[in-house]
Amino acid sequence: MSLAIALVAGRVIALDLRAMRAAIESWHSAPARERFERWRALVDETRGDPEPARLKRVNEFFNRTIHFADDITVWHQEDYWATTLETLGAGAGDCEDYAIAKYFTLIEAGVEPGKLRMTYVIATIGGSRSHTTAPHMVLAYYPVPDGEPLLLDSLITDILPASERQDLKPVYSFNALGVWLGGARSPTPVDRLSRWQDVLIKMHREGHDL
Repeated sequence: MSLAIALVAGRVIALDLRAMRAAIESWHSAPARERFERWRALVDETRGDPEPARLKRVNEFFNRTIHFADDITVWHQEDYWATTLETLGAGAGDCEDYAIAKYFTLIEAGVEPGKLRMTYVIATIGGSRSHTTAPHMVLAYYPVPDGEPLLLDSLITDILPASERQDLKPVYSFNALGVWLGGARSPTPVDRLSRWQDVLIKMHREGHDL
């Protein structure tokens, strides 16, 4: 079959596996195709799991499968947001790429999109007494609306509540529904994030019916 069907947030999502495999095979190596097949198996296997188990397996898959590298090294650009297939194909990416790949993988595994937000943070590096900071992105999972999120981070394997990550200062978060600035409870339109819009367009072309 060329289509895999998942029920997400009350609607049917069709994944054109034939188109996705063609995209991988047209410009990637055998290791990339192997990563893609393991990813597809992960989605299928976790779809019926309790959500905590889905979070754990998806977080571990990408943290162990994808090597960290900056955009200049991987894409020869200063700031590039890759699709899930691009990240799997390259086998490498930076923090945005990890967060984006985990976001879409969890949605395809059946997690409601409204529970997930990519979250841009300022990370303190070198311990609590350090004054060295750097921009970073994690994926936040909200078990209940407006509750404390759990953070899926490319830097550590453990999924921890936000209150236990004092090294991270949130700036804004976003998903396909909108952008949350600071501590805002209501989102603003997502079209202000041009790179995010580019990711959605590319993923549709690759076989994701978003």
